Amino acid sequence: MTIFHEMYGAYFRIAAKVLGQPEISEQALRQIVQQEGFRDSVLFVPQKLIPQPDGSDWGLLRRTDSGMLRRITQHAPQMPLTLLQKRWLKAKLSEPVMQLFLSDETSAALNDALRDIKPLYTPEMFRTVDAFSDCDDFSDPLYRAHFRQIVQAIRNGEVLLIRFRSGGGERIHTRFLPFALEYSAKNGKFRLYCRRFRAGHLTGTGLINLGRIEKITLTGIRMSQQRSPAELFAARKCTEPVTIRVTPARNGVERFMMEFASYEKHSELDTATGCCTVQLWYDRQDETELLIQLLSFGPVLEILGPPAFRAKAAERVAKQYALLFGQQC
Repeated sequence: MTIFHEMYGAYFRIAAKVLGQPEISEQALRQIVQQEGFRDSVLFVPQKLIPQPDGSDWGLLRRTDSGMLRRITQHAPQMPLTLLQKRWLKAKLSEPVMQLFLSDETSAALNDALRDIKPLYTPEMFRTVDAFSDCDDFSDPLYRAHFRQIVQAIRNGEVLLIRFRSGGGERIHTRFLPFALEYSAKNGKFRLYCRRFRAGHLTGTGLINLGRIEKITLTGIRMSQQRSPAELFAARKCTEPVTIRVTPARNGVERFMMEFASYEKHSELDTATGCCTVQLWYDRQDETELLIQLLSFGPVLEILGPPAFRAKAAERVAKQYALLFGQQC
């Protein structure tokens, strides 16, 4: 099976994007090349797309009387899916979480179009370790309805009246403005980042597990975020990063980098020992989850600081030791 083909390379994508517009200016063409190409693409790709007096261009565009560039084809080019892409798409359709992002009609149409395609993999091929077993039920019609209501509210900036159960079992019924959804593969859960709406104003930030939501009511109230989601997340970031030393034993460094790929971090590798020292920034509300993730690496990882974070890790290890052996370590 051919995985890579030149027609899916950068230059073909650039040409396809340029030809996707009936007419385009030279300035817009150069911007596409700069955004989609490599660092040195701007040195020669525009000259291949823009008509040249000596005919050295690719012959894809012609210049109009107004100075614009017009494609020579009647229709925009289409990029057909490869067999590998179809097999991957068929495999993704079998994942319950995928159905949250598709309407029933779209899901049925895709499954019908791919009915003769063998999936690239099946869920039975994977064995998940070090993950929670109480995942959200993504096939639950009410859960799916809540998910789509929240996505629509995020797009429209609409305040929602949400009734949910807190971690302590308390039932809360309050208006919130949602601004982001986060998925935890480890927990198998979606979490909603939102701001409380009270007396016509937005206050603070909150985090709600979608699985705990019992009812969502549309309010019709629309608000614009006073701060961007990036600014809101930055306000929740820890003031001091966790410093960690990871050893190369049991591919520790590679596993750590993969596990924490989404985190903001600064790393330094000691080429003599193979050990990697990492500074990791995190959301303060995720501190407990981060601590559990780090301890799951066992002896290949050492938490160097800050002292308070290291003390919390030591306390957890001591409690685990007491549970296993019935005595303090």
